[in-house]
Amino acid sequence: MKSRLVSEAGGQRTFVVVLGPGEEAFAALTAFAIDQGVDSASLTAIGAFERAIVGWFDPNAKTYRKIPIDEQCEVLSAIGDVALGDDGKPNLHVHMVLGLSDGTTRGGHLLQAMVRPTLEVTLVEAPGHLRRSRRPELGVALIDLDG
Repeated sequence: MKSRLVSEAGGQRTFVVVLGPGEEAFAALTAFAIDQGVDSASLTAIGAFERAIVGWFDPNAKTYRKIPIDEQCEVLSAIGDVALGDDGKPNLHVHMVLGLSDGTTRGGHLLQAMVRPTLEVTLVEAPGHLRRSRRPELGVALIDLDG
C-alpha cells in the first residue's frame, strides 16, 4: 500500500491510497485508518480484484449473506465511510458494485477482496467525529449522530 496526503485544510485531510496486487482491501484500508488516526471520513474507490466477497444484509437473520465472486472483477463503484466503532477504533463500511467479464454485476457490502492489479482510493476526513454503535435489535452497527 502506498498513500499520499494530497490536501489539508482546517484540520481536514484528504488522502489518496493505492493498494497493489495481493493486498486484502478491507484489512488494508482499516489498518490505514487506524495508522492515520482517521475516525470520521468518506471514501470512494475504483480498481479491480482477483476475487472478492461482498455481503447482503439479511435483517431477519441479522447477519450478512456472503456473496463470493471467484473471478477477476472490476470495481465499478465503491463508496463508504469510516466512523469510530464501539471499541473506539476506526470502523470501515463500504458498498461496492463489481463488474464481471460478461458485463453483469454483483454488489453489496465489502467483506473481503484481493486486489489485482490496483485499488485507488480517495479518503476525505469529515470535519466532525462520527461514532458507529451496535444496534442489537437490528443486528448491525449504525452511525449514531447522538453518540
